[in-house]
Amino acid sequence: MPEMLQDKVYKGTTTVGIVCRDGVVMATEKRATMGHFIASKRARKIYQVSDRVAMTTAGSVGDAQFLARLIKVEMNLYEAQKEKRPTVKAIATMTSNLLNSTRYFPYLVQLLIGGVDETGASVFSIDPIGGAIEETDIVATGSGSPMAYGVLEDAYTEGLTVDEAVELAVRAINSAMKRDSASGDGIDVVKITPEMYYELKKEEVEQILSKFRK
Repeated sequence: MPEMLQDKVYKGTTTVGIVCRDGVVMATEKRATMGHFIASKRARKIYQVSDRVAMTTAGSVGDAQFLARLIKVEMNLYEAQKEKRPTVKAIATMTSNLLNSTRYFPYLVQLLIGGVDETGASVFSIDPIGGAIEETDIVATGSGSPMAYGVLEDAYTEGLTVDEAVELAVRAINSAMKRDSASGDGIDVVKITPEMYYELKKEEVEQILSKFRK
């Protein structure tokens, strides 16, 4: 990609995925950057792509938004044709195949796809040319991921509940926001269980953050 075009692409992100004993937690921050310029403080980086499945995005905002729309449409067609919900692995595989098919002109994104289906909770990390890895515990992407991993690896324990993982995800994103200039301006968090897909309200995130400021 030409250097001039690279500077025009919204990039810089921290996203987190956590596999819990009773579900999955996905979290992102809200800042979009163009080089050293903060282009948006309300960027959407987490999307619901199926009934109990979310996708987080790091990279180009335009590519991410297009892929989120496309994947959601494909999953609606899947449900209509097969008369059942797609598994998390099926969504990750379809996305992986799509990205691999355009590898010579890749979408500038790194994705996390996570959720709950009849096989349980799972999160997949997918790179720009379609490489997909199933993560069994924690994963972070984007420019703030080294800071997020510092918190996640220190505090993650096997068997976390979704509510415990929500607090851990907020802590990890908050840590990245303090040190990574491309991450900031608020946190979006989704928790997914067999019973629900729930996006935390701003007030709920602030309540969790207040615990770390004492």
